Amino acid sequence: MNEELMNQLKTIRLPGLLANWDQYLALADKSNYSHTRLLKHIIGEEYRLRMENSRKMRICRAKIPEKYVIETFPFDRQPKLSRKKLTNIYDSDYLSKKRNVIWIGPTGTGKTGLATSFLMQAIDQGYRGRFIVFPELVEMLYQSVADHTEAKLIRTFATYDCLLIDELGYVEVEPVQVGLFFTLMQKRHKTKTTLITSNLGFEQWTSFLKNDQLTAALMDRLTETSHVINMRNCVSLRPKLNPV
Repeated sequence: MNEELMNQLKTIRLPGLLANWDQYLALADKSNYSHTRLLKHIIGEEYRLRMENSRKMRICRAKIPEKYVIETFPFDRQPKLSRKKLTNIYDSDYLSKKRNVIWIGPTGTGKTGLATSFLMQAIDQGYRGRFIVFPELVEMLYQSVADHTEAKLIRTFATYDCLLIDELGYVEVEPVQVGLFFTLMQKRHKTKTTLITSNLGFEQWTSFLKNDQLTAALMDRLTETSHVINMRNCVSLRPKLNPV
């Protein structure tokens, strides 16, 4: 391959063809590929490479701390959790129908891992996603008020196809944060999929949101379009340290 052709392939961004030029020529010669078949093969390889790079970029931008997948979840250690119900939701069209999924249960039962596996699935299917813990989200909302960027921040989080809000209920929030969080959830209502994990049941959400009316309105919207996974009777999967 001459330098001019190399530069052309770099300019039009065909890295697979650039990297595998000699292999493609050898394949065509060895297998007696027609021009049409060779072109189809090269285009297919470029497409797969571009889709995989796009997937990796979406995963990077989603800021997922640990990339769990549902295939590795230890269902055998969590007998109180209905594997059939969970996989039925996982295999359903909840993303295209803009349905939410909410996990409720004690710390350490695997809520975050399961929710992350759903987020990973969304990203694998081409959706834009984001992982964020609830304390960080409400802090970002609170800080945005100071520089008058709350509308922009809410718009950013409202546009994610699949948003995972982890650890809802671990911090108490100020009234302005409750209002902004409600605004965000209102914008996502029936337009995007939201995944939520919480160590508190719905009846306890007023303990940290501290606004009965907004809490009731939030739960009404969430439960209208959500699959709820009850993990209250599940056990902790975290290893226990032996006493010294």
